[in-house]
Amino acid sequence: MEPIDHVKAIAEDLLKRLEVLGTVGVDMDETGAYQVQIDTDETGLLIGFHGRTLESFQILLSIIVSKKLEAWVKVYVNVGDYRQKREETLMLMAQRAAERAISFGKPVELPNLSPSERRVIHMTLGGDERVATESVGEGMNRTLVVKPRA
Repeated sequence: MEPIDHVKAIAEDLLKRLEVLGTVGVDMDETGAYQVQIDTDETGLLIGFHGRTLESFQILLSIIVSKKLEAWVKVYVNVGDYRQKREETLMLMAQRAAERAISFGKPVELPNLSPSERRVIHMTLGGDERVATESVGEGMNRTLVVKPRA
């Protein structure tokens, strides 16, 4: 069995154990990460509040796949078009925070973001020479700050 087939089988097994009906597709991207696409009528259940359930599902799937393949691999899970829509929302949030930081001349905090969401904000504003971004705090209290440059 090919590694991509193992990823698909494990994802399907997790869905079955959660009693969620859906179809699973798996591709490998150019970085060697597995992209798992789940299509289901129960998107809300799998995504959860602010994508927290989806993040947990992704972590569990990554751990199980890595153990099965006996090598650490990166696995990204998307349900429906959630990730695309969330990324668009985050990019818009980043741009609005940058405009507020510049307009008011003071830092703007963006709390309650997951590490992957913070990365989208950093990447979105990375080319904007008017602002700088920084993650501050620890653990659950980690916050992204958008600051105007002097």
